[in-house]
Amino acid sequence: MAMINCPECSNTVSDAAFKCPSCGVQLRKPKRSFFGKLFKWSFIAFNALMLVWLVSGVNAASDGMNSLNDAERAGSAIGTGLGVAMIFSVWVVGDIILGLFVLFTRAKTA
Repeated sequence: MAMINCPECSNTVSDAAFKCPSCGVQLRKPKRSFFGKLFKWSFIAFNALMLVWLVSGVNAASDGMNSLNDAERAGSAIGTGLGVAMIFSVWVVGDIILGLFVLFTRAKTA
């Protein structure tokens, strides 16, 4: 473990320290562990997947709406609304679960 000089107050500080003990300036950023990075990127990928799923589902449901009569159009709108509600509920539950994992695996300073 080597000693370095703080760029702010010029006191000697360990190179393993995250902050200077005398002035509190940040010397280096803490890094996430492997599982922290895995959960973070799975959270981002899950949100992207849910957004694509939502947009493509609504787009697919509205493609053939012009050729339907009024009753079929109303049923299609109700089905699309139920589908969107299901996607949103899965999205919220997934975000809560993955968000907690991301929160608990964040980088810690000491």
